[in-house]
Amino acid sequence: MAALLNTVSSIGLCNTNSKWFPSSSIRSPVVTMRRRLAVRATETDANEVKSKAPDKAPAGGSSFNQLLGIKGAAQETNKWKIRLQLTKPVTWPPLIWGVVCGAAASGNFHWTLEDVAKSIVCMLMAGPCLTGYTQTINDWYDREIDAINEPYRPIPSGAISENEVITQIWVLLLGGLGLAGHNFPTIFYLAVGGSLLSYVYSAPPLKLKQNGWIGNFALGASYISLPWWAGHTLFGTLTPDIIVLTLLYSIAGLGIAIVNDFKSIEGDRAMGLQSLPVAFGIDTAKWICVGAIDVTQLSVAGYLLGAGKPYYALALLDPIKYDVKYQASAQPFLILGLLVTALATSH
Repeated sequence: MAALLNTVSSIGLCNTNSKWFPSSSIRSPVVTMRRRLAVRATETDANEVKSKAPDKAPAGGSSFNQLLGIKGAAQETNKWKIRLQLTKPVTWPPLIWGVVCGAAASGNFHWTLEDVAKSIVCMLMAGPCLTGYTQTINDWYDREIDAINEPYRPIPSGAISENEVITQIWVLLLGGLGLAGHNFPTIFYLAVGGSLLSYVYSAPPLKLKQNGWIGNFALGASYISLPWWAGHTLFGTLTPDIIVLTLLYSIAGLGIAIVNDFKSIEGDRAMGLQSLPVAFGIDTAKWICVGAIDVTQLSVAGYLLGAGKPYYALALLDPIKYDVKYQASAQPFLILGLLVTALATSH
């Protein structure tokens, strides 16, 4: 895996078989000096371009956005703030919420110091460590796309070096696996599986994100199913119905994942990535987005109704009307729906 993460590039500065410098000829000092100056001039230009990249950040960027790792971030030189930005803390809450829902669905969580401590460790594993790893490795493999869409981001702008990024990837991965492996062998296997899924989502040759449907479903499963399973396994035993329900909810995760694709249309199109906004256009992708959430809520409501839990089913049905008009309003109801489903399956 280290071999895949480390990229070694070589740049040829001269051609020994050139018609100007055949192997049998002797280069004159003037020509040699001219070539050296040309090379130095090229290096100087490249350095100047690299140093100017951070200045392309939008004026009036927010320091708060920078810490959360979202668009509109202020340019930062502090390395630790840049490292935090790469982990995108704004993406941690869904994973933490997934652990909460899994613990609730197990029916065995109690408000004791031991259970709370176990939950916090699981949240740290799922959120800051493994989600941070996922976001950092995604930014690493998206650096060419970000150079088009957001050239002022930490990696394409040169605000953080290649070695520093790779070190961060390994530290977060090993830290997450270390937390997962402490007294929780099943959770360790889930963490390994989730880490591999994150890798193949971002990295070639598979690079699942190249296909809008497969990539977004994989992302949805990572954000909903895996943390739920981890929280559930922490206090109980996974059952087939829980696995089916959470995978069904991953379809809603597919819808939410599309939101992230809208800001990358230009770069995705240039790099040949078939995200859903690129493949279907913005308007169609918008309706796929809200439709995936609605279909999921309706399907889960039908499942709960069939399981003899009508009140929980009704709790999922009422907010559907808000999803079509504003996709942003769908997410809070989706989060509420996750908890309602977790509580329904715990009884």
